[in-house]
Amino acid sequence: MASSSSLASDSQYCPRWKYDVFLSFRGKDTRKTFTSHLYEGLKNRGIFTFLDDKRLENGDSISGELLKAIEESQVSLIVFSRNYATSRWCLNELVKIMECKEEENGQTVIPIFYDVDPSHVRYQSDSFAEAFAKHESRYKDDVEGMQKVQGWRTALTAAANLKGYDIRDGIESEKIQQIIDHISSKFCKSARFLSYLQDVVGIHAHLEELKSLLQTEINDVRIVGIWGIGGIGKTTIAKAIFDILSHQFKAACFLGNVKENAKKNQLHSLQNTLLSELFRKKDDYVNNEYDGKCMIQSRLSSMKVLIVLDDIDHGDHLEYLAGDVGWFGNGSRVIVTTRNRHLIEKDAAIYEVTTLPDDEAMQLFNQHAFKKEVPDECFKKFSLEVVNYAKGLPLALKLQKFHPVKFVWL
Repeated sequence: MASSSSLASDSQYCPRWKYDVFLSFRGKDTRKTFTSHLYEGLKNRGIFTFLDDKRLENGDSISGELLKAIEESQVSLIVFSRNYATSRWCLNELVKIMECKEEENGQTVIPIFYDVDPSHVRYQSDSFAEAFAKHESRYKDDVEGMQKVQGWRTALTAAANLKGYDIRDGIESEKIQQIIDHISSKFCKSARFLSYLQDVVGIHAHLEELKSLLQTEINDVRIVGIWGIGGIGKTTIAKAIFDILSHQFKAACFLGNVKENAKKNQLHSLQNTLLSELFRKKDDYVNNEYDGKCMIQSRLSSMKVLIVLDDIDHGDHLEYLAGDVGWFGNGSRVIVTTRNRHLIEKDAAIYEVTTLPDDEAMQLFNQHAFKKEVPDECFKKFSLEVVNYAKGLPLALKLQKFHPVKFVWL
């Protein structure tokens, strides 16, 4: 399926990031309250967040592991609280965060003002003035120490001037949700997931076609089918669009290999898996498919969800897992992959996956056979023979193996 440079803009591909979010906070102020709730919310949304539970905030220096985590995080959330500036650890952490922001391709920094006026942070007044009086007293005879204090002040002012969130106004849980939604929709949560797409031949064109059918900007409910023969890449395409779009929904579930799993388990087991994923709590919600059908309808009717049912081959699969658009809240999308077009003709817009054109077929084969896009000159004839034999079917091209010493196809 050709690797495409334009895919980078869709996936916001940024391989340098190990973490989506780094959380900076004063432990004794917010660890057991606001920060813990924020961290759980980010984690439940699938946003990979660094939270240091072993910080010794009374010390001067922070660990190398922490410095590395800051450098490898795309977004830093700084929770400013009344005692934040009393911690030299927190202030050194802040300086590092602001340094990373200023670097080329730097991180995004978002301040959160928890029980503190932004102007107190900006101008180091009120509790921040008290903290700095102690710092300056400690370092009054130390030139390097006083320079460090001035660096802390500069970092605080710069951070407080950034656009952020004032938690003092409004309901705390709603503010946390706003922050999570902002992080989820705007930043590179998908980079870790989508780096694999850079080498998926032809994926960009598939994604563009699917986006035009899904039209996620419209607030209706839609079912979209991905149809094609076995081995053509339906699951790869469905997983890619799921990873790209899932952050736009309240909850999401990729239910893989439905046909095989339905043979091994009763349908209500798949319903329990679906509900567990969407509610983010594993449980046996129902004991039979009829109760499951009712629960999916009643519990999801007000939720904006993204569901992928991968590889269905029976009418019951769709009927009991996602039977009607009325089951789901406004803005929801259901994506179904199948080899049997008649299963989805009635209810779904259909995207037909076709075989690869010759140039993309050659590229895919070369990637798997030679680990490069262009083979040595002596192997080009053999490559053409194999590509013609596979007739553009991705799975067939991937499974071919070439032994260059014996000059035979295995």
